[in-house]
Amino acid sequence: MSYSPSPRAQYDGPTLLRYENVARHMWGDETAGNVADWIYVSNTKIHQIVFGLPVGGFFRHSDSYKTIFAADELYFVLNSVLVLANPETGEVQRARPGEAIFFRRDTWHHGFNYGAQPLRVLEFFAPPPLKGTSGAYARTKTNLTELKYAQDELIGNFNPLELARRSETPNQLYRPTLKLLREDDVLWRLEGKESQVLVGILFSTEHLTVGRIDLLPGQNSEPQCHGGDESLYVTEGSLHVRLPGFDGPGWFELNPGDGFYIPEGVAHQYYNISDKPARLVFGVAPNYLAAGV
Repeated sequence: MSYSPSPRAQYDGPTLLRYENVARHMWGDETAGNVADWIYVSNTKIHQIVFGLPVGGFFRHSDSYKTIFAADELYFVLNSVLVLANPETGEVQRARPGEAIFFRRDTWHHGFNYGAQPLRVLEFFAPPPLKGTSGAYARTKTNLTELKYAQDELIGNFNPLELARRSETPNQLYRPTLKLLREDDVLWRLEGKESQVLVGILFSTEHLTVGRIDLLPGQNSEPQCHGGDESLYVTEGSLHVRLPGFDGPGWFELNPGDGFYIPEGVAHQYYNISDKPARLVFGVAPNYLAAGV
């Protein structure tokens, strides 16, 4: 399969993104493997997709498909088990459903489905491909001549009790490029003045902020604007999005697998009007906080 860029999903205003309606794209070749993409948003600020691998599936890199980009990326595992490797350093991480792996620009990465089910991973990526950070950038890189899937230099030198101390020294042996994020790694914050909602920030850089919100039954957030475009994905329960003051439809119902796009500066609220918890994962780029906040 020859290289072809993925579709760029762009919208003029707030948009409900039904799973069954988002663009589909397949990429890869015999060397790189074949990966299925469900493309929710891909504009000049943010890129959000779900990608899938079959049982035993993988992606690596080839001459046509090089997996090294000029962006911050987060892989949030929806089901099965993702094993992600940096073939340049030999670093390997394993993420199960509800866990994520974060890495920054210029990080080679190969992915493997190590579960008994088809793998589905929610991905956020910024600066986005429309800024020349994905395929166009990758083609400027020279392919690796040696692939490493283990860090042999750490055998005999991997003492978890010493990692914190060692990370403060300039000559550390263990300098990870792939960060596994579990629930204990989340930066929690309560947002809202009267009805506080618990928001968990998975990471936040100058390019992209990714987080999660768990809404209890009957709970809703207060109106909020961001200093960037927001895209979200519902992982559990039934979520309603309200756009107070918006000139057009202002109330939307989302189910697991659905997404929503909110342009910068558009006020929005999240509601859970069901009797069960609702969970969403969101990305905002470039700035999470609105100007002046």
